[in-house]
Amino acid sequence: MAADYDELRTDVKENQEQSLQALQSASAPTAKSVVLELDETDGLDANGPGGEIVAEELVIQVIPQANDEFTCHSCFLVRHRSQIAREKDGVAYCTDCEG
Repeated sequence: MAADYDELRTDVKENQEQSLQALQSASAPTAKSVVLELDETDGLDANGPGGEIVAEELVIQVIPQANDEFTCHSCFLVRHRSQIAREKDGVAYCTDCEG
């Protein structure tokens, strides 16, 4: 007797049909209920992601440019004088920007 190996076994076929019936009978949420649920679980309010305002001051120490440094006119980074690639009309460019 020839066997058809592509055909599903009867127990697997029954199990698939039961799963399909269970999915079809399940009540799907409406679009409005999903939006309402998302709005309820949304934790952001007017104060921002953390929900609180932090009253701390950021303190940064600014160090002035030294005599052996320059500011690149292209990338605006402060570099050491050894990285000057070109200087024209009082404007310097670093080796990274001049490539």
